[in-house]
Amino acid sequence: MAPPVSTPKSASPSQPSGKSEVTDLKLQLRQLAGSRAPGADDAKRDLFKRVISCMTVGIDVSPAFSEMVMCSATSDVVLKKMCYLYVGNYARCNPDLALLTINFLQKDCHDQDPTIRGLALRSLCSLRVQNLVEYLVAPLAAGLKDHSSYVRTVAAIGVLKLYHISATMCHDSDFPAALKALMLSDPDAQVVANCLYSLLEIWTQDAANSDEAAREIETLYGKSIIYYLLNRIKDFSEWAQCLVLDLVSKYIPSDNNEIFDMMNLLEDRLQHANGAVVLATIKVFLHLTMSMTDVHQQVYERIKAPLLTLVGAGSPEQSYAVLCHLHLLVMRAPMLFSSDYKHFYCQFSDPSYVKKLKLEMLTAIANESNTYEIVTELCEYAGNVDVPIARESIRAVGKIALQQYDVNAIVDRLLQFLEMEKDYVTAETLVLVKDLLRKYPQWSHDCIAVVGNISSNSIQEPKAKAALIWMLGEYSQDMMDAPYVLESLVENWEEEHSPEVRLHLLTAVMRCFFKRAPETQKALGAALAAGLADNNQDVHDRALFYYRLLQYDVAVAERVVNPPKQAVSVFADTQSSEIKDRIFDEFNSLSVVYQKPSYLFTDKEHRGPFEFSENLSNLAIGGDSGDDVIHSAQRYEENDKDLLLSTSDKEENGGPTHNGSSTYSAPSDVNSSRSLVSSSTTQPAAFAIDDLLGLGVLDTPVLPPPPALSLNAKPVLDPGTFQKKWGQLTVSSSQESTLSIQGVASLTAPQSLIKHMQNNSIQCIASGGQPPNYKFFFFAQKEGSSSFFLVECIVNTASAKAQIKIKADDASASDAFASLFQSALSNFGSS
Repeated sequence: MAPPVSTPKSASPSQPSGKSEVTDLKLQLRQLAGSRAPGADDAKRDLFKRVISCMTVGIDVSPAFSEMVMCSATSDVVLKKMCYLYVGNYARCNPDLALLTINFLQKDCHDQDPTIRGLALRSLCSLRVQNLVEYLVAPLAAGLKDHSSYVRTVAAIGVLKLYHISATMCHDSDFPAALKALMLSDPDAQVVANCLYSLLEIWTQDAANSDEAAREIETLYGKSIIYYLLNRIKDFSEWAQCLVLDLVSKYIPSDNNEIFDMMNLLEDRLQHANGAVVLATIKVFLHLTMSMTDVHQQVYERIKAPLLTLVGAGSPEQSYAVLCHLHLLVMRAPMLFSSDYKHFYCQFSDPSYVKKLKLEMLTAIANESNTYEIVTELCEYAGNVDVPIARESIRAVGKIALQQYDVNAIVDRLLQFLEMEKDYVTAETLVLVKDLLRKYPQWSHDCIAVVGNISSNSIQEPKAKAALIWMLGEYSQDMMDAPYVLESLVENWEEEHSPEVRLHLLTAVMRCFFKRAPETQKALGAALAAGLADNNQDVHDRALFYYRLLQYDVAVAERVVNPPKQAVSVFADTQSSEIKDRIFDEFNSLSVVYQKPSYLFTDKEHRGPFEFSENLSNLAIGGDSGDDVIHSAQRYEENDKDLLLSTSDKEENGGPTHNGSSTYSAPSDVNSSRSLVSSSTTQPAAFAIDDLLGLGVLDTPVLPPPPALSLNAKPVLDPGTFQKKWGQLTVSSSQESTLSIQGVASLTAPQSLIKHMQNNSIQCIASGGQPPNYKFFFFAQKEGSSSFFLVECIVNTASAKAQIKIKADDASASDAFASLFQSALSNFGSS
């Protein structure tokens, strides 16, 4: 029996076959060009669909360009749309082919059908070919005066496209003035919105180089135009309403009555079904009432219901965007949302990113009245199958415990987590128990009784193991097996690859030695020997410091390692108050979703007309330390008005301040320990310590003096890299310097000091301030190396003092750079 004959399959519009298909399409298009036979338009549609399908999947169908243009001579709107799509795609890549389209596009711009006129004008402006710009002026001018609102709408955006192709041609044709006149007179709301959008973009880009453009922008923020747009707000589309509301948020009313009139006019926008309109309206309300604390609080109460409604409606992505804005408001005024905590409970169907945000909000609004309910809910999440969410819930319980007075029940819940026998639960709980003991040392007996039953071998995560080791050293007098557990960890030194664990182990063994010396003597000797031989520089330096401290004076070593400690009250925030205020100023933008200011994730050319250096100088770039930094011990109560102040205002008006009664100050003997490196080897008791610890006599080589530091005369460091480095590096040197009288007299503006430092190979990346306070961010680069030095310098001309903080890629050279920087600063004004 003969095999069946396979029949060739015809090409599908959705499955083009390549070059042969393009050739076939070209021939068929040529046959139909100019044809007026019945059914010709239907055949053209099929062919056009196949062409667009080929173009979509990346097949080059530009050879059929002339045939497509010939077939565009039709009144069928669908064919026109497909042809314009094809032409717009290939005209940008092949400017020569674009010349073939000018005639038929200009002809279509005068078609009787307004839809075709608008489509043709949009396609003509979308060609974006520099040598064809002269052909756009006449159709655009006619389009702005067209009797069809659709054509005028297209023409208003077409002017903006022309501006991006040739700004000179746009201004020479006086299109901005025509747009402004059209915006103030056109009866169609969409035309007004498009004119406003085009004018804002054109004048904003021109404002940096043109005073006239800057004045025109000021007119857009004038009372007459703002009121004109507000009175037509209901006629605009949702996109246009957001555009108008963003413009209104920058308007400065003349008095309180005007503020109330505007808020009454926009009150119904809070009930809009579109979340973007609601958020834009909220931004207007918040910005209008920033100077009216009582009214600002009432605004918070008023906007709660619309926001909570939006969170529960729509897709998870939309809910997350709204929830991010709600999160920002909750962090600024948690007391106002404390009664609505149930709205932030996690639902089973919530995505993990939504759950994480809700956990942060539950942590922020917890107070004495709702702590029990919130903690009970969070404990349920600890057994969640989603491990990251389970971790976040445990951290949330710990954060609540750190900010409440009555923590009895919370501590009991945390200790119960240790009995769940889940690795990640135990790890997170150990870290939290360590922080709790730092703040509530009275709970040490109950916590240590449970922690003592945990085997160090079962803990794999470095942070958790470091927390366990910290407790073994801190409470070794209460844990019978502490010296032996530490000794076993020291014996397995090579298996602990984390420098964090090794650093904690060195400190814990030292503390245990001063409390239970006979049992820890061997472990301490082994730990110091292993630390001195460690490849990690931090571990080696700490071991060497402890060794020489013991050689110098054991009593001093005990006071340094085991000082009398007081309870920590408030742990430092990881995000500076200036950053939070900047995010709030950018409400209803991606800054809120990303939880960072826009300059951190946008290119400089898209940040607007302001100078980056002026912007950066008003911001604290990252924290200088992590969660372990200690603020004041006093607990402060915030009233409702305080909650609505900016976070920086809180710090200036009674926020946490450093207090000697709450933070540990090293004894004066520690200052003398700086000379230990050179003097310790001359102490007679050194050999006794070596014998005691079983170390033998260590040969301390005499190191040659470090070479003089040379700086690169022209270092290059972009702001984004500076920002990233500043957040990652720790402060290697913090000093105070005195300016000369000539220097104070010379510092009339930041530029004078900037120029002086540049002459010393130290560049300024940001500066700002007003007399008598100036703030500078400098950077320098080590000659022949890729390592940078970053400097924050705050100068007060009234006291002639400069506060200097230095961060360095190469910490070993920071002292040499500090001397060089101070030398340059002290010479300021002398020449």
